[in-house]
Amino acid sequence: MGKSWLKRQSLLGYAFIGPNMLGVLLFFILPAVYSFYLMFTDYTFMNPAISFVGFANIERMLGDEQFYTALRNTLIFLLSVPVSILLAFLVAAALNKAVYWKKTLRALYFMPYITSGVAVAFVWMLLFQPTSGPINGFLRSIGIDHPPGWLSATESAMFAIDIIWIWFMLGYNMIIYLAALQEIPEELVEAARIDGARPWAILHRVIWPLVSPTTFLLLVTGLIMSIKTFGIIQAITQGGPGDSTTVLSLFIYQNAFRYYEMGYASAISWALFAIILVFTVLQWIGQKRWVHY
Repeated sequence: MGKSWLKRQSLLGYAFIGPNMLGVLLFFILPAVYSFYLMFTDYTFMNPAISFVGFANIERMLGDEQFYTALRNTLIFLLSVPVSILLAFLVAAALNKAVYWKKTLRALYFMPYITSGVAVAFVWMLLFQPTSGPINGFLRSIGIDHPPGWLSATESAMFAIDIIWIWFMLGYNMIIYLAALQEIPEELVEAARIDGARPWAILHRVIWPLVSPTTFLLLVTGLIMSIKTFGIIQAITQGGPGDSTTVLSLFIYQNAFRYYEMGYASAISWALFAIILVFTVLQWIGQKRWVHY
């Protein structure tokens, strides 16, 4: 009777996860395997005949200056992740206290994360408009005669994208931190106050270590999500001006669906996968030094 019940429960569980696993198999695993195969071919949409070319695509990638430009832009883009996490922690710590309109402020901070990427792109394009945009208008009003060109200048476009991404991810990171902060026992904070610790010392020495598992989670997921980001950059700059905002995910898209070089795009895709894997492994090893469970 007991074994029969367990067997029925197991079958029921498999029935529930079956559609999801089928979706993962059809839309993730099989395309990844096929992409790995295409990496060693010269397949293009214009020429459906597939020829095996060995490591030619990898050699081309390693000698391609555009690839290294996209890699550099991706690394600059990743700088936004720790900045957004730190700002989110400070905002969450402030909103975790008794402040006016606390719930409304939480909703306002989170709203950008659930806003359409196209709407976000349009608004920030207006804000960063170099001649009549409000950001440069404010900078001129405080005495900066030659403010940055932001999205229209090659030297500042990637940093403008960083600012947009920090703003976009701030609300999500803040909500996760709020959940972690509310799990901290109040007795620990009170004990620190009784011992004479100042608010900044409590935040730095008590609260920050206690939410380190949450920080680790946000760092891992944030870096992976940022490395794969495509939509916002495509909507705002399409990789321009020049190649100044072309990140690896956008570079893959351009080679696959603009130049139809699926073999070369597959090679870059697997390079991107390797970068994500390296970042994740390094974080997993490094977390033993600073994450406190």
